[in-house]
Amino acid sequence: MIQAGNPGKLGAHWDGQGVNFALYSSVATAVELCLFDERQLQTQCFHVPACDDHVWHGYLPGCQPGQRYGYRVHGPWDPEQGLRCNPSKLLIDPYARAFDGEYQWSGAVFDFDHSSRKGSLQPNLTDSAGSMPKCVVTGPLPEFSAQRPEIPWTDVIVYEANVRGYTMTHPGIPEQERGTFRGMSNGKILGYLKALGITSLELMPVHTMIDEGFLVGRGLRNFWGYNSINFFTPAARYTAGDPVSEFREMVDAIHDAGIEVILDVVYNHTGESGRRGPTLSFRGIDNLSYYRTEADDPATYVNDTGCGNTINADHPRVQALIMDSLVYWHEAMGVDGFRFDLAPVLGRSEFGFDPYHELLLQLNDAPALSSARLIAEPWDPGPGGYQLGHFPSRWAEWNDSYRDNVRRYWCGVPEQLSSLAKRLHGSSDIFEAGGRAPQASINFVTSHDGYTLYDLVSYELRHNEANQENNRDGHSHNYSCNHGVEGETQDEEINRLRRRQRLNLMATLLFSKGTPMLLAGDECGNSQGGNNNAYAQDNETGWLDWSGLESDPDFLSQVRKLVSLRKRMPHLKRTAYLHAHDSNGEGWLGIDWLHPGGKHMHVEQWLREHALTLLFSDVDHSGERFDKRPGHGHSAVAIMLNADADSMEFSLPELLPGGQWNVEFYSADSGLEQTGPSTWRLLSRSVACAFLTGAVAS
Repeated sequence: MIQAGNPGKLGAHWDGQGVNFALYSSVATAVELCLFDERQLQTQCFHVPACDDHVWHGYLPGCQPGQRYGYRVHGPWDPEQGLRCNPSKLLIDPYARAFDGEYQWSGAVFDFDHSSRKGSLQPNLTDSAGSMPKCVVTGPLPEFSAQRPEIPWTDVIVYEANVRGYTMTHPGIPEQERGTFRGMSNGKILGYLKALGITSLELMPVHTMIDEGFLVGRGLRNFWGYNSINFFTPAARYTAGDPVSEFREMVDAIHDAGIEVILDVVYNHTGESGRRGPTLSFRGIDNLSYYRTEADDPATYVNDTGCGNTINADHPRVQALIMDSLVYWHEAMGVDGFRFDLAPVLGRSEFGFDPYHELLLQLNDAPALSSARLIAEPWDPGPGGYQLGHFPSRWAEWNDSYRDNVRRYWCGVPEQLSSLAKRLHGSSDIFEAGGRAPQASINFVTSHDGYTLYDLVSYELRHNEANQENNRDGHSHNYSCNHGVEGETQDEEINRLRRRQRLNLMATLLFSKGTPMLLAGDECGNSQGGNNNAYAQDNETGWLDWSGLESDPDFLSQVRKLVSLRKRMPHLKRTAYLHAHDSNGEGWLGIDWLHPGGKHMHVEQWLREHALTLLFSDVDHSGERFDKRPGHGHSAVAIMLNADADSMEFSLPELLPGGQWNVEFYSADSGLEQTGPSTWRLLSRSVACAFLTGAVAS
């Protein structure tokens, strides 16, 4: 029989003799622990015998790993006051480590009677157990065999991918492994990533999730995965067997290849949605603790996420849940870092976003997460939700200003040079005042949310009809350019220009200070047919198309070269912003911005021109290098960018006696015309990169 247990550790924990169960609920009057067999049939149900500080706990002697279970919470039913206890609903343990079975949409999963009039919900007494996955007791996990790569921030190159979409059509992956963690850890995938040169694989959400009811009704699925219902378990849809084992095996294999794993996590809302959503876990356990509701209307959820509900980051138990989840994924599951979806929610209270919010400070300072990367998506749809540059000291942030400024520049929008320079510089205008390093800026031109790189230069209008939302969803302002024809074309001149523009954007990204992030497939011409919101396209639209490796293998080679060149630029690895350009009136220092003629930019040129040279230099007026560490790269690097409609001549300054500028990269498909010892003519809409070589004073 069940005994009083230990309230100190939430969840189900096996000690070798039995299992301790503990669940937090401040509103429950009683909690039932229900056990199920392998056929998903309920076999026993116990009233949890003890409660301390709102933690209901019990110990079952003889209970073993593999036992399936769920909870039923008794308590007040008063939806108008935000109280949603209904014991006919089987509830997921928020701390469950594994599940058996899949969630099934049915009328039973709603805690209210659908015939209830709006504003007067009546309880639904139908048992939901048959539609719910069952929690599973787990045992200890084995050790990892591979070591964490431990890559310094200065070397990080992020690569964002969807586990399922990345592997579904790869010709080298066995069919049974496609769309799974095992597919992602396939040797051909890892060899490809290693050859590409990326350091950090950022995986889109893999927490246990559900497909929204409206998508199921349309015959669609949630492809991106931003609809979690549990924060500790990998989703079964990405596995052929045990999700926990297969996820850990994937992480081990990726680490063995010398690559980090960053996980996109969704702690801002859950799949229970709004007031009329399903009751699966948090809502039925303690609705007002887990979710934020309107101050004068506890029946209505605050919807700062646009997904129906918003996690209550002010509540200590919610903070503990998120911290415990992160520590578990970092320590037990091997994840090296986290990208937080709609991260301002984690710093929100009833008074708005606070960069010194208790939860953000815990995340920033927790010893158990001291080696984990923390990356914010620094915006949400709520009031004052745009918080780029305002996260705590050791966070990095997705920089959409970088994305938009770079896109506008290459689209030919006027008066973009000064904004572009700030982004190339690492966005010091956003991060430096707060004491942040350039690496805090996660630079990107494309991500899962929006166009692929191929589509960015091929479409000016979104084409999201397949989402069945009348093409109203997705971004309407993309700063994209189709270069004369919407979508696919047989016009060779347009296709050459589009290809060059893709290289221009990729080169700009990889030659900028900050931390670059590439979208998976951009290096091989992946397209979504102009869909800029493929969240529901778990099909050929959303899956990565690998055919570009055969149709244009040179593009991949050029991207690999860009990555390699970046690694040869020590200037990009500095953790301080560079501002000086003239040491004592005679020489060059650090960073400078030059007109194509080779002179310093003037105010009017910033306003009217479409071309410039970014110069990184370690050379002073005497020709001596400031950083003389052996093998520390070239003394100077020049990035020449021409977004003008005409070709343009670029001149580079003489920095070293006997030094020679050598162009290492040029984005155009024709040879670069050299018109003088340090002068080249760049075609319209092209990029070139030159390194200074020659004797350096000791």
